[in-house]
Amino acid sequence: MLDLGRTFLQSLERSPHCLAVIDGSLRLSYSEWSQHVFALAESLSALGLRRGDHVLVLLQNRWETATLHWACQLVGVVITPLNWRAKPDEVAYCLQDSESKAVVFEQVSAQSVLDVSTTAQLPRIAVSTGLPATYLFSDLLANRQAIPRLCATSEDVSIMLYTSGTTGAPKGVPRRHRSERAAAVAHVAQNRYARGERCLGAMPLYHTMGVRSLLSMALVDGCFVCLPRFDAGHALSLIEDERITALYLVPTLYHDLLAHPHFASSKVATASKLGFAGAPMHEALLRRVHAAFAPEQLINHYGSSEIYTFTVEPNAIAKPGSAGRAGIHARVRVVALDGATPSQPDQIVGPNEEGQIIAELLGDEAFDGYWKRPDADAKSLRQGWYFTGDTGYVDGDGDLFVTGRVDDMIISGGENIFPVEIESILSTHSAVEEVAVAGLRDERWGQRVAAFIRRRSDVFVDAAALDAHCRQSQLNNFKRPREYIFVREIPRSPVGKLLRRKLVSGDYQRDEGLGSPSESSRSC
Repeated sequence: MLDLGRTFLQSLERSPHCLAVIDGSLRLSYSEWSQHVFALAESLSALGLRRGDHVLVLLQNRWETATLHWACQLVGVVITPLNWRAKPDEVAYCLQDSESKAVVFEQVSAQSVLDVSTTAQLPRIAVSTGLPATYLFSDLLANRQAIPRLCATSEDVSIMLYTSGTTGAPKGVPRRHRSERAAAVAHVAQNRYARGERCLGAMPLYHTMGVRSLLSMALVDGCFVCLPRFDAGHALSLIEDERITALYLVPTLYHDLLAHPHFASSKVATASKLGFAGAPMHEALLRRVHAAFAPEQLINHYGSSEIYTFTVEPNAIAKPGSAGRAGIHARVRVVALDGATPSQPDQIVGPNEEGQIIAELLGDEAFDGYWKRPDADAKSLRQGWYFTGDTGYVDGDGDLFVTGRVDDMIISGGENIFPVEIESILSTHSAVEEVAVAGLRDERWGQRVAAFIRRRSDVFVDAAALDAHCRQSQLNNFKRPREYIFVREIPRSPVGKLLRRKLVSGDYQRDEGLGSPSESSRSC
């Protein structure tokens, strides 16, 4: 299999004059961009970075980040990106854990990098000027070179992503060139990308969705349009002005686009290929997105950093909530939830029975195991299968539905309750802007189901109305929320992932204008 350095050369050789990257006023063809990529690759080698070395990167989605990504692929350096908002303690941990040999940063991440004393012992490459750095990124681009030596093979590690670390220290997920390329090929096929697509580079390049957008554009000689940090107004302008054809976003960002006062269907008319991942898209938002964009396709993609694709639902609007079936390179199962002993891959549950979702590690997109974390491997990797920690079920048609995380499961009065089903029902109420469901400690029931609601600004709703909405649905009585808490915001991570733990711990602001939350009788 080709490595990713040669993959970039393919695009250059096929389409040298096609537009490759846009960042503000900067517009580079593959031929023009390649000169920057080649120069940077040579400079990385001149700095002493060798095949297999890691470089820690704290950059926003800018053309320099994309250039660095490709340069690392050419010389076999492992790009190790972090959230540019990372705090100094996280930078220090990941720097030591990854054994990085250099750090690349910019103004917004400078303080966290400079506050870590060990970075002073490494080459510090600054994209912004005026920062205490060993080298300026622009200087590393000055020496124009012919095609550099291709040092990587398909078996080398291309990138190491760090998981969010919500339950402990972040875990490194090293991914080989062959796995990254296979994931990009599958992404192109499953999203039906054609030559010359234009993708909005909105998902951060420290996240697997952002990386997939970057790599897939190279495979189709397409254009990656940089959006340094997500802003709905700026994104709408780019979609319209740059005639974006492909969007690949978490559901929260679609919500933000629709909620922007300048949104108009005419502004997004070129965006015909829509995909979402990272979290379930509740039915109400799904229908709003479909109506507003009128896309050629609206695809639900379900996967992870460890194994990029689990399943794909190519027609999400036809079956709201469905994550579809196994992707091109995947095999998936739903097995019994762990009990007194961990469940095994052959303990497959029946149709419509909830369990844990697992994926086979022989798939072309799979990683080989966590970086220096045998404890994490022992927990998640069993008999050649990756135990995702997600819960779900397969319906009678053979389609997968993801119901939440094992850790998010609510056990109330001995019943297992999964939040996603309840959230989907509440999301269809006209007054609900956002909803999250979590289990709160309860002396009698162990946990009680609580719904955290951010209402629409133009519609009033109270707990009684929402309870009536649930009663009129097909939701089982024992799953109905026993408490409704109105909040100003639903807490989410920088990439839009719901942070249920903050709701459980009380880390939120109530919307006091709606009155006190009310409880319903358990026996009603």
